[in-house]
Amino acid sequence: MKKFKIFFDIEKEEQWLNEQLQKGYRCTNISGLGIYTFKKTDKRYVMRLDYQDFLSKKKSKDYKGLYEDFGWMYINGPWLGGIRYWQKEDDDQNEIFSDRQSKSNYYKRLMGYSCGLGIVLLSCSFMIYKDSSLYVAEGLWSMEGALFWKAFLFETPFAILRLLPALMVVFFFSSFYKAYRKYSILKES
Repeated sequence: MKKFKIFFDIEKEEQWLNEQLQKGYRCTNISGLGIYTFKKTDKRYVMRLDYQDFLSKKKSKDYKGLYEDFGWMYINGPWLGGIRYWQKEDDDQNEIFSDRQSKSNYYKRLMGYSCGLGIVLLSCSFMIYKDSSLYVAEGLWSMEGALFWKAFLFETPFAILRLLPALMVVFFFSSFYKAYRKYSILKES
């Protein structure tokens, strides 16, 4: 079974994947385009997600080896850095962050990821909007009647596409804020 879903929140993605596991569908692959592949299973599994920055070959091997020693199976993750997907049979030892410090470091990595993407998209937004508005069709606002509405409706999907980077900035900065709050709570306790 394949499902298409896009997430901007790593914790919501993990929750959704675990809901699929509870329904009896084990994740076998995740594409970078949001396509999740599942297989029916009778066993109970649990899935955890981790975010890692770029790891050298040696660090990547050590990272994978550590989790595999505890029974975790590596599903997928980008080569350079990003979300890593881990799955194993449910045995009541289902957390990948065993202590406060490792959980704190996880939220710190998430903050860096969200902030970095937010800044890149913010700069893209500035480049898009610096010389124009959302609607760039020449003479659009001077048109009247049916001609105006046809041109306006034709131009609207393009305006939404130009607005997309700015909307993504909002998503990534809200993700940064969530990770920051959780990081702060762990540091204070």
